[in-house]
Amino acid sequence: QVQLVESGGGPVLPGGSLRLSCAVFGSALNINTMGWYRRAPGKERELVASMSSSGSTTYADSVKARFTISRDNALNTAALQMSSLKPEDTAVYYCNAFAAAPTVWRNYWGQGTQVTVST
Repeated sequence: QVQLVESGGGPVLPGGSLRLSCAVFGSALNINTMGWYRRAPGKERELVASMSSSGSTTYADSVKARFTISRDNALNTAALQMSSLKPEDTAVYYCNAFAAAPTVWRNYWGQGTQVTVST
């Protein structure tokens, strides 16, 4: 069984920073891509950032130059450093891992962590 555990959300003022963390637990685990998605109120879930096991990254245009994704392949963890936060970044953020444990590849999701950018 694969479990993703997220932490680091909360309230923040516009222009502030937050760091989200995600740890993946499971046996015989092989992780390909890890990423962060978000769902804002009344909107569909969207990709924020992702990183392959080789280190290539993808970012949503709306967060480029403000957010940075990182991961530690040895520890099966990923992080999202968010800076210059805007009210429109308010959403529930979900960690995602495309993984096999041990042979069937599928997407796994964390429980979500709320990020609220507001005065």
